[in-house]
Amino acid sequence: MSLGIDYAKKIREDARLIILRALAEQINDTLASNVLQDTVLPVFGVRQDRAWVHQQVEYLANLDAVSVVEAGSVRVVTLTAIGKKHIDRLVALEGVTRPSLAGEE
Repeated sequence: MSLGIDYAKKIREDARLIILRALAEQINDTLASNVLQDTVLPVFGVRQDRAWVHQQVEYLANLDAVSVVEAGSVRVVTLTAIGKKHIDRLVALEGVTRPSLAGEE
């Protein structure tokens, strides 16, 4: 039975917001992709392999929401001004869940 919801798409869009928020919580707005995969995303029930996480990071990089530096098998991901504007609800990035308003759940 299908409820007409594309769950894979919803998980991808939510994961992208989770990544942006996690970056914004860091003093230097930066995390490695292995930390996103092993520590950040599983807290929200998102358990995916590194290639999947890299795809989401690449998607965000294509929107200029993050910058990426390759470091061996991981990617070092840094929040950009556009990514921060999405978190602050000043812009809406296509394919990234919109943050809820303060006080909203």
